[in-house]
Amino acid sequence: MSQIKIYGRKSHIEQHRQVLSDTIHACVVEALAYPPDKRFHRFIPLEPENFIYPADRSERYTIIEISMFEGRSAEAKKALIRLLFARLAAEADIAPNDVEITIFETPRHNWGIRGLPGDELELNYRVEV
Repeated sequence: MSQIKIYGRKSHIEQHRQVLSDTIHACVVEALAYPPDKRFHRFIPLEPENFIYPADRSERYTIIEISMFEGRSAEAKKALIRLLFARLAAEADIAPNDVEITIFETPRHNWGIRGLPGDELELNYRVEV
């Protein structure tokens, strides 16, 4: 399971929402062997006065928070991070300096999905990649 929040300036997020979603999802599918039909993204567009960041970031500055079941290897998570930096630069024209990524992992029993605790769900994909 993976839930993703994308924060950025409202003008940038609203203009580039689809390419951001498509690019992020493709990276998650590739790096984590995640099912292509499982896309859970939430965009949080912020007004400039509500999104304060250092002067060495541009108006394209984007924060990506990924919440997921624990179990992925450090190599898989690093691969995801590297893919995100590379593909967001190539496909969304966001420089690596303008992207920050945080991965939050929690035990499956801390999730509630489709009426069950996460550790009781039967998944159609592997978490341990």
